[in-house]
Amino acid sequence: MTVYLYDSKGAFVAFRIEYDGRYLFDPDGEWIGWFPWSNDDVATRDGAYLGTVVEDRLLWRIEQRHHVDPGYPGAPRFPGRASYPGNAGYFGCVEGFIDVPHHLLMPRHAYGTPLAS
Repeated sequence: MTVYLYDSKGAFVAFRIEYDGRYLFDPDGEWIGWFPWSNDDVATRDGAYLGTVVEDRLLWRIEQRHHVDPGYPGAPRFPGRASYPGNAGYFGCVEGFIDVPHHLLMPRHAYGTPLAS
């Protein structure tokens, strides 16, 4: 079961292959992060904070929690592109959160080249 995640405005920004899946992918199926800690915080591929899942939204916590360096999890298999789920409704503001910076969600688009695995 694919789990779709959206920004606060309802745009599709990421997905997990299953509800408790370990890895997070952008809409094109590129691996952008993973869930190394026992909460809803997501780390980038190199272990930095990427965002937090709040219901069906992926948001950026303004005052981030301190996490231990999670190390490198090993690359996941390519999941393929997720089918487009459409947009979700506007979520509104969540105190202490903003949308995840776009360059973190789709780094290959920001830099113009695919990510190295």
